[in-house]
Amino acid sequence: MLKKLPEYEKQLADIDAKLSLPETMQDMTIFKNLNRERSHLAPIVDELHTMQSLLAQIAGAEQILHEESDAEMLEMTREELSGLKEAFIVSQKKTKMLLIPPDPMEGKNIIMEIRAGTGGEEAALFAADLFRMYSHFAESKRWKMEILSSNETGIGGFKELVLSVAGKEVYGNLRWESGVHRVQRVPETESGGRIHTSAVTVAVLPEAEETDIEIKQEDLKVDVMRSGGPGGQSVNTTDSAVRVTHIPSGLVVAVQDEKSQLKNKEKALKILRSRLYEIAERERNKGIADERKSQVGTGDRSERIRTYNYPQGRVTDHRINLTLYKLESFLNGDMDEMFDSLIRFDQAEKLKALGNRSN
Repeated sequence: MLKKLPEYEKQLADIDAKLSLPETMQDMTIFKNLNRERSHLAPIVDELHTMQSLLAQIAGAEQILHEESDAEMLEMTREELSGLKEAFIVSQKKTKMLLIPPDPMEGKNIIMEIRAGTGGEEAALFAADLFRMYSHFAESKRWKMEILSSNETGIGGFKELVLSVAGKEVYGNLRWESGVHRVQRVPETESGGRIHTSAVTVAVLPEAEETDIEIKQEDLKVDVMRSGGPGGQSVNTTDSAVRVTHIPSGLVVAVQDEKSQLKNKEKALKILRSRLYEIAERERNKGIADERKSQVGTGDRSERIRTYNYPQGRVTDHRINLTLYKLESFLNGDMDEMFDSLIRFDQAEKLKALGNRSN
């Protein structure tokens, strides 16, 4: 690792030089990207300097052991050397963790889409359960959650629910939720008492800013209509519902939750921007095979990631083979143990991939 210190120092100096240029300050996208690179690189350089200093001190202590004859001095030096070697091992481990490339989406807020899959009304009811689970977790983290779009069923479930979640480390935690969530339980709608398996799909999209993705007005077709509620009844008598079609991609977003047409359009554009951003990132990541292999799961919304088994009171994450026998508290938002395990596994896989590349 220390062999790369001069290379990292040069990269850091180049970034600082670019950040000082007036033209950099005028382009916020370039400015933000350079600052992101710097915040990753500067701690690595600092820690490598610490390792370098510790090695020099270790060498000095070992020299004293070879040359010194005083028993008391030798004992003190041995103790000092032991402490220096322990500090070096700690610094080495810290540097390895710092070398893991940060996720470019780190720090972003998210758009979360929850959709009922296999299982009809039971799947829609479980979609509502997942919404409550994420709401409790968001509340415990003091995050702000807002419903952007919803399609309710008549008995309290959701066919589809689109949310925005904003706050500190939102993406870092909830990124793990993309995929298929299975539930095994006796449905409320089932009178025979048989256990059914239903599924809900969750997609987590980093919330895109206007600087992340450009949407041209001429590429949009905006339709307005009257809102309708569950069963088709009228929600209001004004044309407030908005359907936005992105002509080049064919993506369609419809929002009717607000009484204001303008607010519905703003929400629709927020969802559309994040979906287009996700598509662009997916294309960009296609060629990064090693990086994709080192991730926990693929992030594909068709991948089965977790099973919630009510009869046994357990929740199992299939990506890391972790089973927790605390389903009730998990559904009440007690998800930190699961996320901590996913993060540790992800870091270990990325460290392994870094080691393979350096060999």
